[in-house]
Amino acid sequence: MQQLNQGKYYGAHNQELNFNNFLITDTVYTHDKVDWHYHENPYFTFLLEGKLYEANKKEDYYLESGSLLFHNWQDAHHNIKPPEHTRGFHIELTKDWFNCFDISLLNIEGSLQLENPFIKQNIYNIFLETKKSNEFSKTNIELLLLNSFSRIETYIETKEEKQPHWVNKVLEIIHDSPELCMSLTSLALELNIHPVHLSRQFPKYFKTSLGNYIKYTRLNKAVSLIINKGKSMTEIAVEVGFYDQSHFTNLFKKEFNITPLAFRKKTQNVNFIQF
Repeated sequence: MQQLNQGKYYGAHNQELNFNNFLITDTVYTHDKVDWHYHENPYFTFLLEGKLYEANKKEDYYLESGSLLFHNWQDAHHNIKPPEHTRGFHIELTKDWFNCFDISLLNIEGSLQLENPFIKQNIYNIFLETKKSNEFSKTNIELLLLNSFSRIETYIETKEEKQPHWVNKVLEIIHDSPELCMSLTSLALELNIHPVHLSRQFPKYFKTSLGNYIKYTRLNKAVSLIINKGKSMTEIAVEVGFYDQSHFTNLFKKEFNITPLAFRKKTQNVNFIQF
């Protein structure tokens, strides 16, 4: 089985940034099929555009734009790419980086598919940071990474606890059926629990309010649609559940310090580096 060295992802790199103990690449995948392999270092894969099938020894994933995976080192897997433009964003971290910040990966086996909207928000901010790279970028990126690993640790701890039946179901509804989240009452009815109980208990399992979780999930979906370029900002605002484009633009700018249209322009493809 082939081991891929740092920065190897079977594609054409739009961009590569090396920060000594971690490497970031923006890559268009060029191989329809990649046989079993593993990577030298742990890394995040964030699918920016297109679709990808990935399987490891325990499970498989059908990934669409906006999907986020974290692979521990030596996590063996293989990939199949449909015949369409597919683009991934990778953050590869050396063991020295983890040692520097005293982060242990012992509790992470294989790969994790991460749905937490705050982790995704961090990765999108890292992606944006790479497009305006300056002398503060490394510090800003590492702060976002540290916050992400803190949230991953919390996710693993919470997952090991016994949870009520509604916890997994509410996530499915928020991510797959956002129309059921238009009011607390309708969501609670779908979960068959009291609205007050849902409001009070949600932060216990997700470390944030229900409203905040829904808001960031919508923002993340909006960013994915912005990067994919197929729809106008008005269409995106409506699709992700905002009242109007103005409300969407104001909230987006507040969270990313940039307008949606400027974000789209800044994150377009740049010159390829073939690998």
